[in-house]
Amino acid sequence: MSTSIQDRVKSILAEHDDPYLGGNLAQSGLLSRCELHESNLEIDLTFPYAMAGMTRALISQLSPRFEALKGVEDHFIRIKHLVPVIPAREGTEAIPQVRQIICVASGKGGVGKSTTAVNLALALQAEGARVGLLDADIYGPSQALMLGVQGQRPKVLDGKTFDPVIAHGIRVMSMAFLLTERTPTIWRGPMVSGAFTQMLRQTNWGELDYLVIDLPPGTGDIHLTLSQQVPVNGAVIVTTPQDIALMDARRGIEMFRRVEVPVLGVVENMSLHHCLNCGHAEHLFGEGGGERIASEYNTELLGALPLDRGIREQTDLGKPSVVHDPDGAVAQAYRDIARRTGAKLALFAEQQLGSGLITKTQGTSE
Repeated sequence: MSTSIQDRVKSILAEHDDPYLGGNLAQSGLLSRCELHESNLEIDLTFPYAMAGMTRALISQLSPRFEALKGVEDHFIRIKHLVPVIPAREGTEAIPQVRQIICVASGKGGVGKSTTAVNLALALQAEGARVGLLDADIYGPSQALMLGVQGQRPKVLDGKTFDPVIAHGIRVMSMAFLLTERTPTIWRGPMVSGAFTQMLRQTNWGELDYLVIDLPPGTGDIHLTLSQQVPVNGAVIVTTPQDIALMDARRGIEMFRRVEVPVLGVVENMSLHHCLNCGHAEHLFGEGGGERIASEYNTELLGALPLDRGIREQTDLGKPSVVHDPDGAVAQAYRDIARRTGAKLALFAEQQLGSGLITKTQGTSE
């Protein structure tokens, strides 16, 4: 590697910021390869989170600068991601081949937690990641319906392990695949925790960048099992702006704090309503609640979603917003949330692993 060309490339990268990691591209240590062969410049930028939605714009910004470098006649930029692996904390056991585990939680039901979880999983995949989704709501599983795969059954390979159901390219496991739609789950706490552990540990997830766990509302048995046995890397809290939802969201955040699971941020649903007839915008459930609670707990507002009939209709049809209208405003909002979530996980990983984040991981996803 030519030191002079590397320095010139880094000086260009220093002029461009990463809006999710913070700092410029040179400071973030993303330049993983820089070689000049007979006037042909080859550059690899490796991000520690999935961010395919930024690739085209980033290349268009950097290309003219690299083309203007003295001695460069042609260039090739490859942008990829490499999600860091964090050793499981004491007392927990890692899920084989799963790099990061994200749980999506809410203090109460009815705030759009499952809708957020499924769209977050699909958005992470749209950004280039390999993604799994575990529906941990044993009593009221909803992900099978939201993904349009209700009635399907996972394959049982050896009498002990399951192959997850594939839906829109993500690997899914849910209690809904093991019971009929009209079969109620009338179980006490230990059975619920056992079912959760079985789905988590006995599913053949394969190689995943992210496993998203859609938790049931509240702070019950599954949450306790999760905190004690599962190496969760971060939690996303879902709320609405109204005071009663914020009160319950605080309980959820406090729970994760006590079990030392980082809270990545808050997603505010039903933030704003646009009248379909006149276009008037109104905050039906209050204003700024998600931002206030994020500030109170020194985390961030990952995103705010409108009260939109289309979001509900699309999930009812088994095609959540990210796959139903991938270029729409709602899908783009979820993809922004996905990038922010992945970047926050990467920053937490860097704190634990120290410098040289990329070199301390193995494997590549492009």
